[in-house]
Order: sequence, then structure tokens, then C-alpha cells
Amino acid sequence: MTFSPETSARKLVVCAGMAVIDHVYRVSAFPVPGTKIRADDFFSVLGGCAANAAIAVRRLGGRARVVAPLGGPPGFDLTGDNVLAKLQRETIDVAHVVRFNGAASSRSSIFIDGGGERTIVSYRDPRIEDARPRDPQGAIADADAVLIDNRFPEFVRPVARAAAADGKIVVLDGDRPTCLTDELLTAVTHIVFSAEGLRKSAETEDLPSALALVAKRTDALVAVTDGPNDMMWWQDGALHRLAAFRVEAVDTLAAGDVFHGAFALALAEGHAADAAMRFAAATAAIKCSRPGGGAGAPDRAEVDRLLAAAP
Repeated sequence: MTFSPETSARKLVVCAGMAVIDHVYRVSAFPVPGTKIRADDFFSVLGGCAANAAIAVRRLGGRARVVAPLGGPPGFDLTGDNVLAKLQRETIDVAHVVRFNGAASSRSSIFIDGGGERTIVSYRDPRIEDARPRDPQGAIADADAVLIDNRFPEFVRPVARAAAADGKIVVLDGDRPTCLTDELLTAVTHIVFSAEGLRKSAETEDLPSALALVAKRTDALVAVTDGPNDMMWWQDGALHRLAAFRVEAVDTLAAGDVFHGAFALALAEGHAADAAMRFAAATAAIKCSRPGGGAGAPDRAEVDRLLAAAP
């Protein structure tokens, strides 16, 4: 199994969904209600499922396009201006980002403790829920794979429909719990849930049972990531497992987003699901070993070294 940067450079992954600014506080321990604590470090980074996945795709040598709703207008909504500037700095295509005048762009405050775990407080202006992509077909026309998250389901649904009608690889990031009758589950080719998202969507704590339940509602490959525990996926009527890579976690922020970006890119390159899963797992593991949220996504050489060294 090889993952050639020369091959990936010709592949475009369209990432549709959320792009935000994350204000990150590193603390020794999470604050107790009613108390004050001092942060050990603070930084602001680009965040959101779609934006983080796009950064991972670019760091791995692929091309990335973000389709996301931001507040506006430019010059008034400074958070949206900052998101666009950071995306462009990563050489990510932003031609299909939508600025929705009168709404504020989303943002988050994130606390990361000494063990790398995080607590997130986010704000999303309800008016931005009315934003829609201007040209869904144009956004995905030249894509090799499309990755959507379900943070703005009404916004990404037209993108998923257009990609499905075009016969493209469509990956759903099931970070947020979803109804098992949701159209998104049947408009995609691959679904990768977070463990929390899958348990709440299937209303059961048993992940293998939850995978089997969701698989009955869709023809897509259904998978789940569970932090340092085994990844699992349901394919061809059987449960498959893959051990996570062992690293010393420093910052788990954006690990799932980075996983999804790497997974979509590997599928776009023509790799089978198990190989794509292993590639994505290695990418996310390296990201967890360093601070910076999605900005900690590794480059291709780093991932190749870990894959070559691991049994």
C-alpha cells in the first residue's frame, strides 16, 4: 500500500459544512463552576469540520475547496473575514463560500486540559441557518470526492444531492447526532460517525449494534471512530475493526475532522476502505500528538513514516 503525494496532488476534495474561528485556552484542569482560573496558553485558529478537513487534505498534498456559510457583509463580520483569510493562507479554494449579510459567523471557545481532552462552547447565529450554497453543481463538478458534515444540514444537502447525482464519492462526517431517516444518510457513499454521534443517532450504547442498525437504513459504508479505541465499520454484512495508532495525546481538538479529510482523500486516490481508514487513523494520531487544532495536521511524509513503522 502506497500513498503517493504525486497522485494526491491531482485529487480535489470538496469540504462542505462548517468553518469557524476557535479561541483556544490551554489549562491544567477544566474550571470548576463558580471559580476563576488562569490559562497556560491562548491562541486563535481556524476551526470547524469542513475547514479542518480541508487543511488536512492540503497538508497531505491534495487540493481542497470549502463550501461553507459565513456571516457578512465583508468588513462588517470580521470573524468571517478572518476565516477566509486563514483558508486562503492554506491555499484552499474559497470561491463557493457564502457570505450571508446580517448574520454573524460561527465561533467557539475551547478549553484543553493537561491530558489533551477538550471542552467546547460554541456560538452559532440562528440567522445563518437560512444560508444556501449558490451553485451546488458547480461546487462539486470537478471534485474527486466530496466530504460533508452535518452541522448545517440544510446547507450541505444540495451539495450532497448534486454529488450523488454525479456518481461521486460522498463522505458524511457524522459528528452531530442525526435522525436515521435523514436524507443525508442515503445520499452518501461513506459515513464516519464519532462514537458519541453514533450512539445518540442509533439510541444504543453498543457501537457494533449501532453500526448494524444504521447500515440497514443506507447502502453507504458505515464506520465509527472512538478516540484511542478500535475503529469499526460495517461493510458487506460484516463488522470490521482496526486498532488506533498509539500516541501521547497532547491536543485532540480537530482529530475527527482531520481523520475525515484524510479518509476522503485516500478514497479519492482509489484506495480501498480499509487502507483509507488506516491512512486516516495515522493522520489523526499524529495530529493528536501536537497542539494547534486543525493547524496541527501533518504532512504526507510524516504519515508515510508512521505507516511504514507501524505493524
